[in-house]
Amino acid sequence: MLFALAEPVAFVALVASFLLALAVRSFAIRVTRRAVGLADPYDRSLTPRLRDIDPFGAVAAAIGGQGWGRPLSVDEVPRHRGRGRAALVFLAGPLACIALAQLFFLAYALTASFNVFSALSPSDLLRGFGLPYTDQILACLGVGLLTFGLLALIPIPPLDGFGWLWHAQRVPGPGLQWMRLWLEHKNIGVLILLICCFFPLSSPLLLLLLDFLGLLFVRLWG
Repeated sequence: MLFALAEPVAFVALVASFLLALAVRSFAIRVTRRAVGLADPYDRSLTPRLRDIDPFGAVAAAIGGQGWGRPLSVDEVPRHRGRGRAALVFLAGPLACIALAQLFFLAYALTASFNVFSALSPSDLLRGFGLPYTDQILACLGVGLLTFGLLALIPIPPLDGFGWLWHAQRVPGPGLQWMRLWLEHKNIGVLILLICCFFPLSSPLLLLLLDFLGLLFVRLWG
């Protein structure tokens, strides 16, 4: 997000998109857990809260352009009602963010005086591309939600994609056990993601990854 400081409106919209994505993710997870019968008996509220923010995820968003929310451990979601329901809990947050992003893209496509999505990549918008204010706000809110959701689907801890992958397996094998030990318990996953946010400084690897994952979504609305 710091890349967008040259465009104050874009910067504010990207910060708002990150906070909105955190709220949408936590709400979707809690609603899904309740819907599939896996709700936490000690957490009956659906309201997002401050603990849904992950400090490392916030740093990643500021430096690398996008981050993540508080990691949801696979131990927090039981499998006694089927691994499909447990996997769905981990998919709910990212998919909700991606779906909401499409609504902002639709609003942009309908109202933009000149649609630039056919020429821009997600990283261009995350860097704060100069547009009329209304177009800039809609585009940044959409791409912020989209990239948050796509990043969360990557199957490595601390991202939600690992929880989906874990519960999709009938019995998590040695490879997944090894990944969990090193990437989650020893926090190597967070380290890898932060390295991707910082290097190279001019064009972080995380932005290149988000371009690869999100370019098609942007082009569809171009």
